[in-house]
Amino acid sequence: MQAPEPESDLYAVLGVRPSATAEKITSAYRARVRELRPDTRVGADTTARFVEVRAAYETLHDPIRRAAYDQRLERTLPAPDPRAAPSKPVRPPRRYVVVLGDVRPEPPLRAGPVRWVPGR
Repeated sequence: MQAPEPESDLYAVLGVRPSATAEKITSAYRARVRELRPDTRVGADTTARFVEVRAAYETLHDPIRRAAYDQRLERTLPAPDPRAAPSKPVRPPRRYVVVLGDVRPEPPLRAGPVRWVPGR
């Protein structure tokens, strides 16, 4: 089994987005395999594409391999333009607690031992 070229995007090979779930990846793989069935479509090009689709599925379906591939993909992305305007930092929303007057919580309910009486 040959691995796909390192430059090829495995998500594009299967036709899914990088945020796709495992179910979507499996569905896309099955659809591609139906298109490239090696038993009905004989040819060097079809066979090479089938091998590429299968290798992409094996990498993206396994969570550990997929995480490693995503890390490699992030490293190969172009660096952001330093001349671009910097984005503002995102601040978490503020939460306020409102206290109305001298409100004190009621004491918790206390229950004694419960006795079961048959027939009641």
